[in-house]
Amino acid sequence: MIKRQWTFFSNHGIVLAYIAKSPRSTAQEIAQETFLSVRGVQQIISDLERGNYIAKHRNGRCNQYTIHRQLPLRHRLMSDHTIGEVLQSIGCKPEEVREIPAMDKNQDQIKRG
Repeated sequence: MIKRQWTFFSNHGIVLAYIAKSPRSTAQEIAQETFLSVRGVQQIISDLERGNYIAKHRNGRCNQYTIHRQLPLRHRLMSDHTIGEVLQSIGCKPEEVREIPAMDKNQDQIKRG
């Protein structure tokens, strides 16, 4: 009989932590590193976006994610803690979590423009 393994974080938490450390990752990369299916990762990313925990930005042909680290955890017993606190406690530094897509000079001039 194979013993079932368990972890302290749900798949949503695992994907969020991976995005915090690698905000430019593709769903394929996240799936490969977290041992989840690509479709499962896509669904989790959609859930996190709908919950406003992450925002997806286009960066060329790729996506980049920003985590809204000030939001509280969803469970009522833990809602006095933020996503940012949890991510920081597992080694995601705030500057890694808040990474914002880089703009090239042309985009910057267009926005000022």
